[in-house]
Amino acid sequence: MSDTPSLRLPVPVSFEFFPPNTEAGSEKLKTVVRELGSAAPEFFSVTYGAGGSTRDRTLSTVRDIAALGFEAAPHLSCVGSTRVGIAEILGTYRAQNIRRLVALRGDLPSGTATAGEFRYANELIAFVRETQGTDLRIEVAAYPEYHPQQRYARRDLQHFANKMKAGADAAITQFFYNPDAYFHFLDEVRALGVDAPIVPGIMPFHNYARIAQFAMRDGIEIPRWVALKMEGYMDDAASIRAFGIEVVSRLCERLIAGGAPAIHFYTLNQSALTLEVCRRLASARA
Repeated sequence: MSDTPSLRLPVPVSFEFFPPNTEAGSEKLKTVVRELGSAAPEFFSVTYGAGGSTRDRTLSTVRDIAALGFEAAPHLSCVGSTRVGIAEILGTYRAQNIRRLVALRGDLPSGTATAGEFRYANELIAFVRETQGTDLRIEVAAYPEYHPQQRYARRDLQHFANKMKAGADAAITQFFYNPDAYFHFLDEVRALGVDAPIVPGIMPFHNYARIAQFAMRDGIEIPRWVALKMEGYMDDAASIRAFGIEVVSRLCERLIAGGAPAIHFYTLNQSALTLEVCRRLASARA
């Protein structure tokens, strides 16, 4: 683990990476892992490309994180997969002593006509429980502003409840900037009998234009006052950085004050902004 003294944060944190596609990227990510290690994360999650397109790189990244002394949780998606294929992957993970994963429906690879043998994430979760037992911790996705492909909020909430009832231990949300959406989502799923931890997923403003594109694609609201200020800074990188850190830090503080059990950061394989937010949260606690 990192020799850097750990930050004393008010709640546990975790960090998400995507698998690098070059050797240089892999080496850089190891440095990022060590830097973020100062926040004493509960785990690092590693994404999994559409239809398993990054399967080998996901496993390699998980191994690198584990070698540095941290728990790693690979993503596992069911779209485009078969039971035999998923069983093989789970066997590989078990052989590597991986005891945590993030189970998702995932996206259909471009040009692929079939969704595979699993239609929804709850089917994948049930299969994992049937074949692996209960010693594997499973996180799933949650959408406080609802899934972008779902037209009806009630149906989306029921899909989420089905995933939890299939055997998930906890959920990590899609990133958001409106805390009211998170708290309202909690109220709704608690009413459906879901009492498992639901961890807010937070994305610092690494690149405002890029994140605004992500938000538009996935139906995520960036508050108008935030968008206008960001756009008004234009090419003033220092002001964009400072304002973005302030917005995300205050968001996290409000979520923690409201009872969020942990915070999951979408890092885009970078450490600086996420670490600064963690430092502010640690300072606020002191």
